[in-house]
Amino acid sequence: MVVAGTHSGVGKTTITLGLLAALRRRGLVVQPFKVGPDFIDPLHHTRAAGRRSRNLDGWMLTPEVNRQSFARHTADADVAVVEGVMGLHDGSDSRSDQGSAAEMAKLLKLPVLLVVDASAMARSAAALIHGFVSFDPQVRFAGVILNRVGGEGHADLIREAVGDAIPILGALPWVPDLVVPERHLGLYLPHEAQSAYVEQAANLIEAHIDLDELLATSRIDRSPAAPEVAPPAARVRIGVARDEAFCFYYEDNLDLLAGAGAELVEFSPIRDQLPSDLDGLYVGGGYPELHAEALAGNTGAKTGIRELAAAGTPIYAECGGLMYLGDHLRLDDRPHAMCGVLPLSTWMPAGLHLGYVEVAMTGGLFGAGQTARGHIFHHSDLDGAAQAERVYVVKSARGEESDEGFAKDNVLGSYIHLNFASNPALARAFVDACEAHRGS
Repeated sequence: MVVAGTHSGVGKTTITLGLLAALRRRGLVVQPFKVGPDFIDPLHHTRAAGRRSRNLDGWMLTPEVNRQSFARHTADADVAVVEGVMGLHDGSDSRSDQGSAAEMAKLLKLPVLLVVDASAMARSAAALIHGFVSFDPQVRFAGVILNRVGGEGHADLIREAVGDAIPILGALPWVPDLVVPERHLGLYLPHEAQSAYVEQAANLIEAHIDLDELLATSRIDRSPAAPEVAPPAARVRIGVARDEAFCFYYEDNLDLLAGAGAELVEFSPIRDQLPSDLDGLYVGGGYPELHAEALAGNTGAKTGIRELAAAGTPIYAECGGLMYLGDHLRLDDRPHAMCGVLPLSTWMPAGLHLGYVEVAMTGGLFGAGQTARGHIFHHSDLDGAAQAERVYVVKSARGEESDEGFAKDNVLGSYIHLNFASNPALARAFVDACEAHRGS
């Protein structure tokens, strides 16, 4: 099923987490997904489901890549729960459903569970629900969940107004404490949320939603998955920075690197020394600004990264990783010394930069002539970037062009989170570069 909202903020993440945990309590194997380029919701999904959540995306990825990803990761699952993005029909284009939850529901032939914030409505909720049901006849609905109702009487008024147009599968009361706090890049991370948050959400779902009816109305035929290919023997070791500061990774990126022959070795730039015998390094996005003092203080990791760079080791960094590879991260005019590998610095707070992008590469780690899709989402900005070579020609979803991709020898840093599944040749090129360096 696709859990979609009438708009952002209706509670679809809380309901998704509650569903994942409640269905898991029944002994079902539940596979979570997230529509769109979000990194934080999938971290919460993974905690609730006990299985790594996967991103589906109608703008960054082709229909066939989305279909195969869904089929592959649900091959051994009983239930798939796909959290939508924004409102059901909101995506990258106001004139089509591209990038929306509706697009993904139709592509994968999944029924939609529509979440409605009913807190300030009675009969008007019926008009809203009927509008969503009739807007695109190709979207199939499993039912509706009314969220933040004032009581059973309130819920009954809406049920009577809706009639038999669509099943109302549950009505959840307003629980003010059951909210994951937000900040500049989205929700707080799972380790920062209330320890009992997921269990409380599951209790709420079990008490107020007819899960048996939901499972019955959302049943679909299983899509065939491509045959599993045994992973190759590892030919290189790539360090992956993964901790509270660097946790924004597409799982597909890591899978494709492993599939290209990389042994991935995780470490924490906050606490650890750099792992030994690395042939490459991948530093993803995250919240380096929340851990700037600890990152600056771990001189062993920074020295190790500088030594890797000086030796010509391939290093790839995205967004928060770019900030870490620079000279300084300045927070409210207080500088924190970072790795000093790239000739630039970053500062916060700055304006919001957000959107889908397509990248054409003119050189750098992945090689000239490659194209890939990704997204940007950051509240920092650059100082001194004019000194760095730029190897990306970037085109936004709106058609705006710019230069980006900061390269120095075998180091490549960018604010862009690339989805390697949009061009698997990137993962192969990265691993090939690491192997070439190992043999040099």
